[in-house]
Amino acid sequence: MTIPTPVRECVSKAESICVLTGAGISAESGVPTFRGKEGLWKKFRAEELANFDSFLRNPELVWEWYSYRKKIINEVQPNPGHIALAEMQRLIRDFTLVTQNVDNLHSRAGSRDVLELHGNITRSYCIRCRKAAFEESLSKAEKIPVCEFCGGLVRPDVVWFGEYLPAAAFEEAMESARRCDLFLCVGTSGVVYPAASIPLTAKEHGAFVLEINPEYTDLSSRVSDTLIGKAGEILPELVRIMKKEHNHESA
Repeated sequence: MTIPTPVRECVSKAESICVLTGAGISAESGVPTFRGKEGLWKKFRAEELANFDSFLRNPELVWEWYSYRKKIINEVQPNPGHIALAEMQRLIRDFTLVTQNVDNLHSRAGSRDVLELHGNITRSYCIRCRKAAFEESLSKAEKIPVCEFCGGLVRPDVVWFGEYLPAAAFEEAMESARRCDLFLCVGTSGVVYPAASIPLTAKEHGAFVLEINPEYTDLSSRVSDTLIGKAGEILPELVRIMKKEHNHESA
C-alpha cells in the first residue's frame, strides 16, 4: 500500500519507537478476537470465563475454555506483522513492544522483552503458593490441574476482569510512551483501559501516533494519523522505509 508522505518522513526519522498491539494483529494469524463477529466472547459470557470468582465456582469450565484457546494458539503461526515488529526492534535502538495479547506470538516471532499487559496464556501459576506450574504437567492433567508443591488450584497467568495490570510492565510502557517520537497503535480497539491511555500519553508528550487497523476505532479521532489495512501488509512496508533510511545513513 502507499504510505502517506508525512508518515514516511516520521517513520524514517524515528529514533525512539513504542508499539502497542491488540487482538487485531493476532486475528491475522487465525486467533479469534474477543470483540469481532466471530469472537470467543459470543459463545460464552465473559464473566463465566475470565473472572476469579467464577474460576473458583466453576474451574472446569474455565480450564476447558483456556485449553481450547491454547490449542488454537499452538496451531497458528506469527504473521508478517509480528515478524516485522521483531525486525523493527533490531533496527531501532530505543524500541518498546507492549501487547494486550496473551498468545505469545510476538515472542515466537523473535521479539525480545515484550511487555505483556494482560499476561501470557502459555504460563500458569498456583493461586495458593503463587509458584509457576510446568506446562508439560498441565497438558497431561486429566482434570483441573493442581499445584505439585502445595495442591492448590492452578490458573492461567492472564489478567482477568477486576484484576490489576502488572504494575512494572504498565509503568515501563508509560515511560516509553512519554519518551518516544513515534508510537504505533496496532490492531487494538482503543476501548480497554488503562492500556488505551498509553497512546494518548504518547500524543500528549509530542509523539507522532500512528494507528494501524482494519477499521476506524475510538482512538482514530485522537491520533496523528490512521492507516486502514492489515498489520501484516503495513508493518513490513514501514520496516522497508526504516531500512532504506538506515542504509542511506551508513552509505
